[in-house]
Amino acid sequence: MKKNDLITPEGTRDLLFDECIARREAEQKLNILFTRTGYSEVVTPGIEFYDLFTSSTRHFSQENMYKLVDSKGRIIVMRPDSTIPIARLAASRLKDTDFPLRLFYNQSVYENNALLKGRSDEVVQAGIELLGGENKKRADYEALSIAVEALSGFDSDNFRLEIGHIGYFKTLMDKLDVDSDVKEDIRTLISTKNYPVLNDLLDAIGDTKVVKALKQLPRLFGGVDVLDKAAALYTDDKISEILDNLREVFNRLSSLGYEGKISLDLGIVSHIDYYTGIVFRGYLSTIGEAVLKGGRYDNLVGEFGRECNAVGFGVNVDSAAKHMMICGKSKKAETSQVLVFGKAGHEVDAMRYVLDLLKKGIQAENSLFDSSEESEDYARRKGIKKLAVIGDEITVISLLE
Repeated sequence: MKKNDLITPEGTRDLLFDECIARREAEQKLNILFTRTGYSEVVTPGIEFYDLFTSSTRHFSQENMYKLVDSKGRIIVMRPDSTIPIARLAASRLKDTDFPLRLFYNQSVYENNALLKGRSDEVVQAGIELLGGENKKRADYEALSIAVEALSGFDSDNFRLEIGHIGYFKTLMDKLDVDSDVKEDIRTLISTKNYPVLNDLLDAIGDTKVVKALKQLPRLFGGVDVLDKAAALYTDDKISEILDNLREVFNRLSSLGYEGKISLDLGIVSHIDYYTGIVFRGYLSTIGEAVLKGGRYDNLVGEFGRECNAVGFGVNVDSAAKHMMICGKSKKAETSQVLVFGKAGHEVDAMRYVLDLLKKGIQAENSLFDSSEESEDYARRKGIKKLAVIGDEITVISLLE
């Protein structure tokens, strides 16, 4: 036997029975929500050219992408992100379609997480992209409201949405005189809230107001008072505008009935560099990482030749399904109501009887055993309540005890 015959690659796994049902249920909840709010589904290729993900703002580390070579020797990758291909799509095949474009997707993304044990390399994501909204504020409220409804659909009591603004972090970083590698290290340490290493790195840079603000950035999360703390650390006209915008967003969403489910986090600094404005993450109580991620990205579609504002988010469907299973909020695999056994010479009659039951809405399955006794034993073990024996006559036996 070959060594890897019975296992799956690291970062992947098989889904069985109830797990499949939970995933489909999570997908269906999102598909219904997105469709009813005016979004149309698109599907992009599972493989894309490597170049698509390697510009300065569309940069994905080559070590984290699964790479292949096509028949012409060109490097292609398994899709690590859905937003970038949809931006390409909006500027190419949909270039003559009027804005706003409301698009949604439900597809897998792939990322090599070899050094992060427990992380999935293949994740099903479903999300929306709102492209071309003239009024950014209206578009942000739409995306945020749909994000809250998506989380609420999985568990109306045990979710939260954290909102930040990438502009606060970027403004501080623009004032820091360090190279791009150091900036990326700072971004990673803030994102992971690694206070000790972050402080050591910043101490080596200096003791300015900007440095002090960056040190505190991972701690700037909670209620609206976070904005006052941020302003006290460092402010200018641009930052004041950002903080005022967040205050308004927080208050207005809270007034829609989401109070207690929404918080602020200025430490949301995704490694994806195409975000330009508001950013947000959604959490479910049993999952230790964000289930939903999104934000505003006004320059991305323009990189493909069609300028427009844009905002969107993606949901980790597998994590949402896992939460529903843990909390008992997903359906279980249903047992057949009737097992149908056909005596010798009546095998086709038995299958016809099964199909007739299905048309009546009765869940039934065909017995593959050679005797009614074996069929009855199987039905009892499976919890099937009735056995129909098909011969010259039809006999239905109740197996309830």
